[in-house]
Amino acid sequence: MPELHVGERHWSVASGSNLLDALNLAGVAVPYSCRAGSCHACLVRCQGEVEDKQPDALSPAQRQEGWRLACQCAVSGDVRVEAFDPTRDGLAAHVVGVDWLSPTVLRLRLQPERGLRYRAGQHLVLWAGPVARPYSLASLPQEDPFLEFHLDCRLPGEFSDRARQLRVGDSLRLGELRGGALQYDPDWQSRPLWLLASGTGLGPLWGVLREALRQDHQGTIRVIHLAHDADGHYLAEPLAQLAAQHASLTVELWTAAQSAQAMAQLRLVSRQTLALLCGHPASVEAFSKRLFLAGLPRNQLLADVFLSRG
Repeated sequence: MPELHVGERHWSVASGSNLLDALNLAGVAVPYSCRAGSCHACLVRCQGEVEDKQPDALSPAQRQEGWRLACQCAVSGDVRVEAFDPTRDGLAAHVVGVDWLSPTVLRLRLQPERGLRYRAGQHLVLWAGPVARPYSLASLPQEDPFLEFHLDCRLPGEFSDRARQLRVGDSLRLGELRGGALQYDPDWQSRPLWLLASGTGLGPLWGVLREALRQDHQGTIRVIHLAHDADGHYLAEPLAQLAAQHASLTVELWTAAQSAQAMAQLRLVSRQTLALLCGHPASVEAFSKRLFLAGLPRNQLLADVFLSRG
């Protein structure tokens, strides 16, 4: 049987075992969120034999250094594992803003100790002590002097419980920055753009929307935000302000009670429409199905799914 080695510890595991499960079952606390190779929270450095199901999820430079996503690796031989250490491998950042946008959505603003190159819609792994979670950036690098995140704190969880206690001046560590599916492409200038979000899936699309407007997008832009109730439309006021300033922008705020009827009425004005979706898996799936039925080609839809672990 293959053996895993972590520091001075080593133990046997069944061949084909998922590396993330094998580590966590043995008490090696490797964080994770999506288990799909998207969030990069489970980044570990490996020496040995693993079968990587998503070799393209990391850059060639990262792979050359031995980094792997534990959730995507099956153990096929002896492996020595070194987990991502935020104090050594991460980037220090300080809290410069923390406030509630609604009773359940916490806005967190961070200032990293050195500049971070990113684009609207990307993900970043946040570390609060030993607890890590990936979050999408809601800030815009050309306009905001900080990194902004919108945290859904409706339910208790290890990270959200810690986030509720954060104060200006507190320190966090930043982990892996990754591309994400959501972005604004300047080649879309003249095409209709739909941004559909549920819950805090609006965060990254808020950045994408402002990037589109910053680049003077010429096509129409339609924003739809689905929330549990009216209180959940945590960006209603700033969205209304943008809509008042840009005639091409329309904003629709749906609640869960209205969603079925509103979804059934979605119609495409143009087959050139591009749709960006973000939020809870069920909401993203419902939006996707309706858009496909309405005739939207699959290659004109980009989606990010939020899998909540708190």
